Amino acid sequence: MRRGERRKAILDLLVEQRTADLDDLATRFAVSRMTIHRDLDDLEQEGLLRKVRGGATIEAGTQFESDFQFRARQNGEAKDRMAAAALELIEPGMTVMVNDGSTAAILGALLPEKRPLTVITNNAAVLDRLKGEPGIKLMALGGVFSAKFNAFFGVVTEDALARLKADMAIISVPAVAGRQAFHMDEEVVRAKRAMMAAAVQSCLLVNHQRIGRSALHVLADLAQFSTVITDDDPAPEAQEALAREGIALRIARPG
Repeated sequence: MRRGERRKAILDLLVEQRTADLDDLATRFAVSRMTIHRDLDDLEQEGLLRKVRGGATIEAGTQFESDFQFRARQNGEAKDRMAAAALELIEPGMTVMVNDGSTAAILGALLPEKRPLTVITNNAAVLDRLKGEPGIKLMALGGVFSAKFNAFFGVVTEDALARLKADMAIISVPAVAGRQAFHMDEEVVRAKRAMMAAAVQSCLLVNHQRIGRSALHVLADLAQFSTVITDDDPAPEAQEALAREGIALRIARPG
């Protein structure tokens, strides 16, 4: 197996299992541990995985979020439920801001159900889905494109948002702890904050498995969101911490 094929196979395995053991990878691909080490080093440098003791993972860390292409293939049913719950908050005629993220991309595909709408987004997947859609006035936020997040960021994005106003901003995050929402990337945080500042109200989307975790940058206090949506009950200790802070969750349960 060629090096490029092996690295793609490693990433495919991580999408399925989320973590991979160094020795198991060496055995699976019939190469040395050092060869796997080099593969993982290169993939980590590209921002596609995070090395951990004895292997690698695509689970988020305080300074790492996995690539959009991998997140888009994970937790599909949970994302569908959260997107549907967020859609219930949107009424025809509204102006809605949609941030980067794979859950937000799923919501973007549902927005025509609420047409007519004005949709403002930096999410390339949402732009691709809604372009040319009747009844949707689509406003694309420019900026520097990030393949990792499949979205646009930077000064151009933030300046554009400072000149706009929306009824609602849909914001997703990879980490919530205590009464704060977190993200590991500074540019992404700035864009999300600019969206929140430009909207009358904001809705937060967070997978229940990410509640009780933190990341490098504080995005916002949970009290800044009119609604916090998750897909299932978080761990008891995380749920108790939110209850102590007076933060209510809207849980988009299965069924």
